Order: sequence, then C-alpha cells, then structure tokens
Amino acid sequence: MTTAVARWFRVVAVVEALSWSALLVAMFLKHVVEAPHEGGVPVVGAVHGAAFVVYCVSAVVSAVVAAVVLRWRWWVALLALGAAVPPLFTIWFERWATRTGRLDTTARTAREEPVAVR
Repeated sequence: MTTAVARWFRVVAVVEALSWSALLVAMFLKHVVEAPHEGGVPVVGAVHGAAFVVYCVSAVVSAVVAAVVLRWRWWVALLALGAAVPPLFTIWFERWATRTGRLDTTARTAREEPVAVR
C-alpha cells in the first residue's frame, strides 16, 4: 500500500509539472511568437487543467494518506498541497521528498523502527 501511494504521488506530480511546462510553451507561442491556431493553448490548457485537478484531488487524498501511511508531519503534507501552485514545484517536492526519504517506504520503515538491543 505505501509503495502504491508513493508511486501514484510521483506520477501525478510529474504529469502536472510537464503539462504546466507545455502550457507555458503554448502560451509563449500564442502571445510572443503569435503562432496560428492559438499556439495549442486550448488543447494544452485543457490537459493541464485536468492534470491540475487530478493533482489537487490526489494531493489532498494522498497527502492525508501519505501523512498517515508514510508518517509525514503536518507541514510536509501542507508542502505537498502547496507545491501545485507555483510552476514546476510538484517535481521539486517529489524529488525533495524522495531525497529526504519521505517517499521511500523501506528506508523510512528501517529508520523509524527501533532496533532491539540484546
């Protein structure tokens, strides 16, 4: 279960960030380069909108689940939720959470369980 939660969070975070990047490129093409056909903004905007909603719903659910299952502190769950707002912060959060062991279920379990002394 903990691996599935961590995997789902990683995938949704990366998809949201990539769709955000694609939307920024499409907006650049539309407004700066003045490309024909809106620069892809309607399509990419819809994809990013859907990815953002999925991330937000997933973040709320997975932040609560992760806070319990992965033993996150309240501020880590809040950081996960807030990462959806600034561009590309979902990738930053996912990498930070991985680097600090917050998405690595085996390392957290080994680190947090006391070792019996004989």
